[in-house]
Amino acid sequence: MRAKKAYSEVIAAINRFEPVTVLSDPSTMPEARRTVGNDIDIIEIPLDDSWIRDNGPAFVRSDDGKLATVRFGFNGWGGRFPHLRDSKASDAISDHWKIRKYSAPMILEGGAIAVDGEGTLLTTESCLQNRNRNPNLTRDQIDSVLRDYLGIKKVLWVKQGIHASMIDGHIDGVAAFVRPGTVIHASTNDESDPNFTIMRDNHTRLETMTDAKGRAIEVIDFPMPVQREIEGHRIAPCYTNFFIANGGIVAPTFGEANDEVALEILRDLFPKHEIVGVRCEYIGIGGGEVHCITQQIPLGTPVPPD
Repeated sequence: MRAKKAYSEVIAAINRFEPVTVLSDPSTMPEARRTVGNDIDIIEIPLDDSWIRDNGPAFVRSDDGKLATVRFGFNGWGGRFPHLRDSKASDAISDHWKIRKYSAPMILEGGAIAVDGEGTLLTTESCLQNRNRNPNLTRDQIDSVLRDYLGIKKVLWVKQGIHASMIDGHIDGVAAFVRPGTVIHASTNDESDPNFTIMRDNHTRLETMTDAKGRAIEVIDFPMPVQREIEGHRIAPCYTNFFIANGGIVAPTFGEANDEVALEILRDLFPKHEIVGVRCEYIGIGGGEVHCITQQIPLGTPVPPD
């Protein structure tokens, strides 16, 4: 029940800034409607899990505002979890809105990439180059698919995400673009934390990189919540797992001292946005926070299917 409460709070927070569409498995449709009310659109789609960032479509837009979707392959985070229904969700969403869809020839979860909107994509070696995703693709081939299907001009690779991540270290667990050329990245001063070395290495790499337009990457340190167990489940919480809405940021909090530090950094970095914190530790039992359970849809004119 606590996870469901957190989901409803995320939905309500985002809906303050922009329209929200909720996906529900047929088995939970009545409960979903009671929870979100009658003013929010709900689409009935068979689902295994609730991380639409990972198994849903990527929305792309042409220079003249035409909107389409890209479906990447989904294999349950490297074959770890059931995914027969989840793997069909991307097509179901595109078909619901009658949007043209393109199928990309590789496995990819949306939380494994971050983009700046100007041709730069950030990702981790630990996930995209993991043998449980695309064992037959080289790094250059992965780069090529991302360029061809997402319009990317340059891919930036850091080594790893959060230590011992059950999904091999998605980038949205450690880093996010604030704006083109500026990245916030998780950091810790606790040298006994296995993440200490990982984050320092990622930070050092980023400082040597330039983006698609040749700008040096500015790296801003962002605190890390304490990794811990809840009801026997290990969670790896992350403050970088926020959602950028129209005029607002919906950010995860975890009931600890660093919550306000993270929110204050976001207020400084996004002065034109209202920062809304939502407690997410019970969402985190499943492996993610606000960013993982959401997917933005850009404005544009949908291109109808062929």
